[in-house]
Amino acid sequence: MRASEIRILIVDDHPVVRAGLRQMIDEAPGLCVADEANTGREAIRKTRAQRYDLVLLDISLPDTSGLEVLRTIKDEKPDLPVLMLSFHAEEQYAIRALKAGAAGYLSKESAADELISAIRHVRAGGRYVSPELAEHLAHYVADPGAAPPHERLSDREYMVIRMLANGKSLAQIGKALIISPKTVSTYRERALSKLGLANNAELVQYAMKHDLIDTPLA
Repeated sequence: MRASEIRILIVDDHPVVRAGLRQMIDEAPGLCVADEANTGREAIRKTRAQRYDLVLLDISLPDTSGLEVLRTIKDEKPDLPVLMLSFHAEEQYAIRALKAGAAGYLSKESAADELISAIRHVRAGGRYVSPELAEHLAHYVADPGAAPPHERLSDREYMVIRMLANGKSLAQIGKALIISPKTVSTYRERALSKLGLANNAELVQYAMKHDLIDTPLA
């Protein structure tokens, strides 16, 4: 590892994904994987203890949301660029991630083609989004009223309704977000009210209509 190399922390709970990302990065001149983390808590602990030039952060982690990890990192190290990586479609989380301080958002499906250029662009001080996402953002800025109702939810409300729609219990959601089931229920009620929905069944229908149901990994 040379002093001039860009030191990257990979945060992802899938060993195969981490191995693939490491191979792509380590083969690129001037880049190196300095460390890996498979949970949000481990990522926060490592960013506090070590120096990295960039964090490659999965948005779906087993112990908390990547958005929560992103906010903590940016609060503690605002100059540390974070590139979000996800299997979720860009329109599902990208705007929230960028608003929370992410330097870019990259789909895992396009990582093989775009990862290295995205890392270099972000490390140089830019923001990275795909052409498709750029068009979506332009439309969103031009006509905010065209955004679907769930875009107006807070991050916590949005995460709660997504997890509920994907079959998680109040207890499971509370554990993942490090809040009580009672607090989860409060977020649920607020979100249902904002969306004009009456119950979880209607929430699932809404989530299916807006592609908020996760596709299981093979």
